[in-house]
Amino acid sequence: MIEVRHLSRHYGALKAVQDVSFSIDTGEIVGLLGHNGAGKTTIMKMLTGYLEPSAGTITIDGLDIAEQRREAQRRIGYLPENCPLYPEMTVLDSLDYQASLLGLAPAQRPAAIRRAVERTELGPKATAAIGTLSRGYRQRVGVAQAILHEPRILILDEPTNGLDPAQIQHMRALVRELAREATLIISTHILQEVEAVCGRVLIMRGGQLALDSRLDAIGRRPRLVVTLDRAPSEALPVLSALDGIGSVVTLDVDGTRRRFALETEDAQAAAPSVARVLCERGWSLHGLETERQDLEALFGAVTLERMEATHG
Repeated sequence: MIEVRHLSRHYGALKAVQDVSFSIDTGEIVGLLGHNGAGKTTIMKMLTGYLEPSAGTITIDGLDIAEQRREAQRRIGYLPENCPLYPEMTVLDSLDYQASLLGLAPAQRPAAIRRAVERTELGPKATAAIGTLSRGYRQRVGVAQAILHEPRILILDEPTNGLDPAQIQHMRALVRELAREATLIISTHILQEVEAVCGRVLIMRGGQLALDSRLDAIGRRPRLVVTLDRAPSEALPVLSALDGIGSVVTLDVDGTRRRFALETEDAQAAAPSVARVLCERGWSLHGLETERQDLEALFGAVTLERMEATHG
């Protein structure tokens, strides 16, 4: 459905995206993650044909976007992070105007608009001027515009931005419904949203693709995390020599305390013996826990590894 090969985008000396490749199949819901400046928005603009790559190729539903941009764009629905809307228009007028821009025939527009309004629960505000709407309702108008022509591919940048908890739940349900007939790419800073609706994650770091993985495959064997007031030069030899412990790495420093991650077959089973040995040495044990294995932990680990690779 989507094929990206060796995609790059440079702004002078700035390399916003560097040699990124991935493919996305029909019906997948993929989360696109990364810190600000990681290259997410640049990739989305290139996927939608609004920005030309410096190098590489993009194929949308079998169409080369460089050669068949208009045809490819007809298959895409796009919600930018700050969706541009005309404040003086009513919701219905805005959707009708968008439908005309999308090339929907006049006879098709009423049904398409009605369907989009129902799916985004915009009915109570259908005749209201967009300038009078809350941020959450304006966000819904943006989503309604993106799905008007029932595209085969949806690219949503921060779709839950400005929504209250109830609206977020509805948006999650809508995303799952849309995925029955479309392929979705969702960019968001809210990791819980990715965990709630996505089956796969792409993590960008410094313009490069740092990780491409299914969410159900991201968990490695949990490590045992030990917090001590000892320098790595003193702690690492002792921790590495413990029975049942493989590699040991230093995670971070908090004042005089340091956190060490211990590879082991069973972190919970190893914890009592690790605590006993450290206490027998007279060391103060400030923390002993099993490492988290959710998306937040993975995102932090990928970021840390990239930082270490850059500064190491």
